[in-house]
Amino acid sequence: MKVEKNLNISAEKFFDKMMDSVIFDVRKATGENITRKQLKNLSYVKQFSKNSSAKITIEELVENQIYQFKTSTSRNEFVVRYEITPINDKTCKVSYNENMQSFGFMQQINDMILGIMLGFFRKRQFGKMLENMANAN
Repeated sequence: MKVEKNLNISAEKFFDKMMDSVIFDVRKATGENITRKQLKNLSYVKQFSKNSSAKITIEELVENQIYQFKTSTSRNEFVVRYEITPINDKTCKVSYNENMQSFGFMQQINDMILGIMLGFFRKRQFGKMLENMANAN
């Protein structure tokens, strides 16, 4: 899934909000207080429910420009990449790209069908989430 959106927020402010969210997520999952400088190449396990967890690895982090992470479960692997491009000092373009690799034939079929059915709604919902982040100043 790929989404591109121009937002009324500077690239720096958008990146700051995203990193604050990432640090909060790491703290919630691990109990550790970390800084932005410690995020690159960080791996941690996030528990979603009693029987569901994933390993999250921050693969690339370029200040105010790129944030990429991988989420690995026993069923699939997601790679998510944000690219932030300044348009001017008050607006930016955010490019979001998500790729998924499923393990096992039945999981691939299931994910493909679900992806087709929910793809449009997920894109629309994600676009709204980006706008909400930009407007929450």
